[in-house]
Amino acid sequence: MKQSLDMRQGQSLVMTPQLQQAIKLLQLSNQELAEFVEAEIERNPLLNKSEESDSPSSEGEEPKRREQLSLDDSSGLGEARDQLDAPGEDVYEPGTGSDAAMPAGASGPSAKADWSGIGGGNGGGEDYDFAANLSSDVTLHEALHEQLNLAGLSNADRLIAARLIDETDEAGYLRAPLEDIAEALGADVANVEAVLHVCQGFEPTGVMARSIPECLALQLKERGRYDPAMEAMIENLALVAKHDLKTLSDLCGVGKEDLMDMMAELRQLSPKPGAGFSSDTTVAVAPDVFVRELPNGMFAVELNSDTLPRVLMDKAYYAEVTALPMRDKEKEFISECAASATWLIKSLDQRARTILKVASEIVRQQDAFFAHGVAHLRPLNLKQVADAIEMHESTVSRVTTNKYMSTPRGMFELKYFFSAAIPATGGGEAHSAEAVRHRIKHLIENEDKDEVLSDDQIVEILTGYGIDIARRTVAKYRESLNIPSSVQRRRINRAS
Repeated sequence: MKQSLDMRQGQSLVMTPQLQQAIKLLQLSNQELAEFVEAEIERNPLLNKSEESDSPSSEGEEPKRREQLSLDDSSGLGEARDQLDAPGEDVYEPGTGSDAAMPAGASGPSAKADWSGIGGGNGGGEDYDFAANLSSDVTLHEALHEQLNLAGLSNADRLIAARLIDETDEAGYLRAPLEDIAEALGADVANVEAVLHVCQGFEPTGVMARSIPECLALQLKERGRYDPAMEAMIENLALVAKHDLKTLSDLCGVGKEDLMDMMAELRQLSPKPGAGFSSDTTVAVAPDVFVRELPNGMFAVELNSDTLPRVLMDKAYYAEVTALPMRDKEKEFISECAASATWLIKSLDQRARTILKVASEIVRQQDAFFAHGVAHLRPLNLKQVADAIEMHESTVSRVTTNKYMSTPRGMFELKYFFSAAIPATGGGEAHSAEAVRHRIKHLIENEDKDEVLSDDQIVEILTGYGIDIARRTVAKYRESLNIPSSVQRRRINRAS
């Protein structure tokens, strides 16, 4: 054993408080960012909020929503701003990248209710259990989106499901017609209806129904009590409200005692499945980025300046304070406030430019979606975007979380535009997972009833199309489409 002193030279990454703040700002939503900036203004006497607003460039012209960052060039930030890695362009033309151009074308608690007032729209009564419906901190939309993340849907179907959730009101009902949603997303009505069927399996039971009878039917099906007699009662809820027992007994084909049991069971259901969730904390989502189609077929990508905090460093007050005689602690405090204000302004600027840069690359990569609809989503992952804009994957991941893009097809979170890729046999171009899923659906829909395709047979057929896919992946995609197994399909065919 021998003791000795060695000198070694090495490199290590040190996360300064300023760098940690810049990273934190990247992952904040626009609402969280506004709250953070307000707190900084309260804490830092050198920070002021700028009240500048957009003004039309010409008479009759609407103000453009472009990035407007209150940077004070004389505060020493000019050089830092020039070194930012985001480009100044915010317009991309379909097909300018590697892809071919596409022409622009186009579980909360259950509520118990007294149904005696259903005809008059009364949602409660003497039997209403208010304790079971106290609002929690989680909103209905938040709960539905959390379940959507675990539903195993394809990226395209997730986009449809997200739109369906957004169209669901606080009571838990889907109010928008499926035809309108399908037209806005460029999807088939049958596909939207299939996604809705999946979403109606979310908690609370009965959510995303389009009417009270459908809401009650979903709850009864979940309990295994949706028999013909109960179906007839639900179809005649007006008679339930009138308490017309004789007519109901004839329509349902049951005796008076059974009818009373059915009505008691009906009162245990919730006519407002979303009533158990908080509505006070629900905040309308404001987009961080706008995407609009131009007459020449290009797509304009613009920051939403209304959600960008505008802050300035009060140089006049800083000069006035520093000219006064101060103790060392006071000088140190003012210096720290000046450095903090300078860094915050720089961080806000870089955050905005990074969001614009990532969003613009997503639009370039997914231009077919904006032109033709959800079925044309391309395979895309974080690494592809990160490599294209020369950033780290973790940066892209932070930027795409809790950031929203307003498009002609609706509002979407940035992360929804990322779709998995299925490799091709022989090293060819990869296939979109959504395209493969649709091909599986097409094969099963057109199979011979006497020769039902097994998952292994589907793998062989897809391999012939140049798609390298495993049997378990085919099974996963089939289940996400709510398609029974080959054994179950054979039994259904024999029964029919």
